[in-house]
Amino acid sequence: MNEFATPCVASRLPHIGTTIFTVMSALAQQHGAVNLGQGFPDFDCDPQLLDAVDAAMRAGQNQYPPMAGVPALRDAVAEKIEALYGRHYDPGSEITITAGATQAILTAILAVVHQGDEVIVLEPAYDSYEPAVVLAGGKAVHVPLAVGTFRPNFDAIAAALSPRTRAILVNTPHNPSATVWTADDMRRLGELLRNTDVLVVADEVYEHMVYDGARHESVARHAELAARSFIVSSFGKTYHVTGWKVGYVAAPASLMVEFRKVHQFNVFTVNTPMQHALAAYMANPRPHLELAAFYQRKRDLFRAGLAGSRLRLLPSVGSYFQCVDYSAISDAPELDFCQWLTREVGVAAIPLSVFYRGGLEQHIARFCFAKKDETLALAIERLRRI
Repeated sequence: MNEFATPCVASRLPHIGTTIFTVMSALAQQHGAVNLGQGFPDFDCDPQLLDAVDAAMRAGQNQYPPMAGVPALRDAVAEKIEALYGRHYDPGSEITITAGATQAILTAILAVVHQGDEVIVLEPAYDSYEPAVVLAGGKAVHVPLAVGTFRPNFDAIAAALSPRTRAILVNTPHNPSATVWTADDMRRLGELLRNTDVLVVADEVYEHMVYDGARHESVARHAELAARSFIVSSFGKTYHVTGWKVGYVAAPASLMVEFRKVHQFNVFTVNTPMQHALAAYMANPRPHLELAAFYQRKRDLFRAGLAGSRLRLLPSVGSYFQCVDYSAISDAPELDFCQWLTREVGVAAIPLSVFYRGGLEQHIARFCFAKKDETLALAIERLRRI
């Protein structure tokens, strides 16, 4: 028996436990459920990308790369952003390769938020946003998106702005609601922030998943916003390799200087052969240009399969998520319903309420359709029995 006691520590995140994604995935595994909860594909990436990693490793690209990222990959990111959104970012001073989007968001917040600063978080919000603000010593100011439509409420955002506001987190395409911001939304945000020093952290990890002919309104398209923004994206989401945890940030040089000060000490740099492989793979733009059609087909397959069920389908305009209203089936709280769905029906989902600070109950669950067709077919078969 150990005779020495471990000292007690005051938690930096006393109200944070294991994420709902881990909890529901474990429950799905325990009950043999189809896991449409956590947002990752169950299919493989392009073999050419794996070949590129192997080639990079065998070519000796296995030591530390430059802190900001392999130059060829930063060049490729700059070329992609300019081709798609019309804005040039200097690869040397305005683009940094990160260990995934979550690290990028945390690093951006740590770089610019000081003790007592406020950061506007639009909810429902991805679960890493508020902890990042808290770790920086800031205060998250929660502003709800419109109930039912999940559209930004600019009157509420304006009311939340204060002299202490340091930044606002914007996520489009949106997780979990699968909505997207419009050009008019971006214009109105620019007008709101015009005479302020408020920065924007733009989470655009689903940038290539916008459907039905809609256009992704990257902050990069809007010069007034781009001048005050960190834009975050994810190679993992785009190329079906979420486990690689590689992403990037684009920002004006003065903001990137501060970002890299933090980046060099919380990560320093990112997996070298993966960076070289991604740079080579991006020489062909087809994989990211065709991604919307790839996922729109899966979305349509999933929606068609559930069309005659008791689940009411909400719009899914972007991302790889589909939210459903289950009020015709049950009046149970969302977490209880999702746990029942996993245990008894054999399909795992995520309760929308966990994306709200106060756990707002709307009888909505979120499914991920980034799955093989046969996985979706099995989930549909089970869900239609309810």
